[in-house]
Amino acid sequence: MKLGIAGTGISAKEFLSIAHHLEKTELYALCSTKRSEKEARRLAKEYSIPQVFTDYEDILRSEADTVYLALPNHLHYSYAYQALMAGKNVIVEKPFTPAVEQAMVLSRTAREKKLFLFEAVTTIHQPDYRRVKEFLPDLGTIRLVQCSYSQYSRRYDRFKQGEILPAFDPACAGGALMDINIYNIHYTAGLFGKPSSIHYFPNIERGIDTSGVLLLDYGSFKCTLTGAKDCSAPCSCAILGDKGYLIQESPANLCQGIRIVLNEGTEKTVKNHSYGHRMIREFLEFENMIHSGDLNACYRYLDHSLCVCEILTEARRMAGIIFPAEALQVH
Repeated sequence: MKLGIAGTGISAKEFLSIAHHLEKTELYALCSTKRSEKEARRLAKEYSIPQVFTDYEDILRSEADTVYLALPNHLHYSYAYQALMAGKNVIVEKPFTPAVEQAMVLSRTAREKKLFLFEAVTTIHQPDYRRVKEFLPDLGTIRLVQCSYSQYSRRYDRFKQGEILPAFDPACAGGALMDINIYNIHYTAGLFGKPSSIHYFPNIERGIDTSGVLLLDYGSFKCTLTGAKDCSAPCSCAILGDKGYLIQESPANLCQGIRIVLNEGTEKTVKNHSYGHRMIREFLEFENMIHSGDLNACYRYLDHSLCVCEILTEARRMAGIIFPAEALQVH
């Protein structure tokens, strides 16, 4: 693919650091705001990117066939829609869109135009995560799922002092649910689909959730998903059945290593994390799907992202967290 990148922040820089693993991808253009142009040109020089734009329209008119949106959350919908309408494949950083209604529009547009549309979220592409499903029958009847991802944010100190940065800004569709608990939702929904009921219990400061517990009811079993940016604790994902349990003692965006412990006394450890950086696997898969023209595989991932977006939207609205960006007109 001939890739245009929109954004010069943390996600864009992380991607650029692993882009050399993508043998079928040409880094064609980098787009920034005028304020970030100096940084964009520095990155372009470092990674041999031939084109730098400060107007998004220029990247849409360029020869890039795919656009990677490494932008603040509230911009995902409008920028992705414009790219699809310009005939570009789109890779959107997580979270997909601020609201499920917007995600549905993007999904419909991509399918109508036979374009690729991906949410860049590492969890579901990790080799160890994919092996979880094959071990579920060994656990018997699933009773509980517990995922915890709590990571103190340095931006929270500035937030407490009154500075509002995008990660804690409702206007930018920020918050712990969208930024960090989303990985736990991808983990759970990827294994079990959409729950029968959703309840979110957040700690809210100045209109945004700095941490919270999401309860998902699957009828025969319950899930507790904890995500925090205002405190820290060891991260893990655990699935408990009446014949044993499975645990990954790493956050849901990494999924490094599985331990299966059965009541009968046997224990097994599996570790197949073959790449050093969490983003490599997902972008290799995006690259291969686009190169081979496998739209069906892409749309299976897209259906999963729609499910996650529906859970996020229902949970957030239930807790009274409203984003201005969700009022953005859908087409």
